[in-house]
Amino acid sequence: MTEPGQGFEPATGDGPAVASGGARAAGLRTAYEGLLQIRRLVNGPAGTAVPAAWELRQAPRAVALALEASGIPASAVDAEGRRVRSGYRVAPGAEPGRTEVTWLGPPGSGAAAEEQERLAACAAVLERLGWECLLYRGPRRRRFLEVEPPR
Repeated sequence: MTEPGQGFEPATGDGPAVASGGARAAGLRTAYEGLLQIRRLVNGPAGTAVPAAWELRQAPRAVALALEASGIPASAVDAEGRRVRSGYRVAPGAEPGRTEVTWLGPPGSGAAAEEQERLAACAAVLERLGWECLLYRGPRRRRFLEVEPPR
């Protein structure tokens, strides 16, 4: 993985809609395979079952990469910051080392009605990769996942 702005950047849900296929798909595949290879090399017997140290330092980025690689769509915003597509949104959590995943969409998209099912799918992907996920209700009773490294 490279620093933000250099190389592949996973979709966090706060940027423009990303095109699937072509160069994006190739970059995503390479980045995700790199994540797994780093885990194999640095995690000893745990291998790919738990996050590597670099993932813990860049948890939102690692979480976004895992979700995008799984095929779950990211939300997107237009140039004025309005939501234009339903999907996950990944952001730093309220406490250091934690990441928050929400399911957002444009007004009237039905994102709120599908958030529990969609966040459960996000949790399943992340838990297979060794992250711990807890589902909460936040402001306006909207659900969100709190993602943290294994204890």
